[in-house]
Amino acid sequence: MTQQDILGLIARHAGDVLPRLQDHAFQRSDSLKELGANSVDRSEIIMMTLESLSVRIPLIEMAKARNIGELADIIHAKC
Repeated sequence: MTQQDILGLIARHAGDVLPRLQDHAFQRSDSLKELGANSVDRSEIIMMTLESLSVRIPLIEMAKARNIGELADIIHAKC
């Protein structure tokens, strides 16, 4: 799976958690926080993405990501 595929999963799950984002054209530089996702929403989006990929990564490792592109990179490196 490519980083772009993972980015697509993150975007899909963000739209599931926050329906107002379903039509948003996600970019790698987008921040879930700036898009209105609170900490619980962000956690849920990450967990849904990891579950979709059947990957186990400690959430603390995701804290370094400043945007969804970096988040996708972190997940991709662990796949």
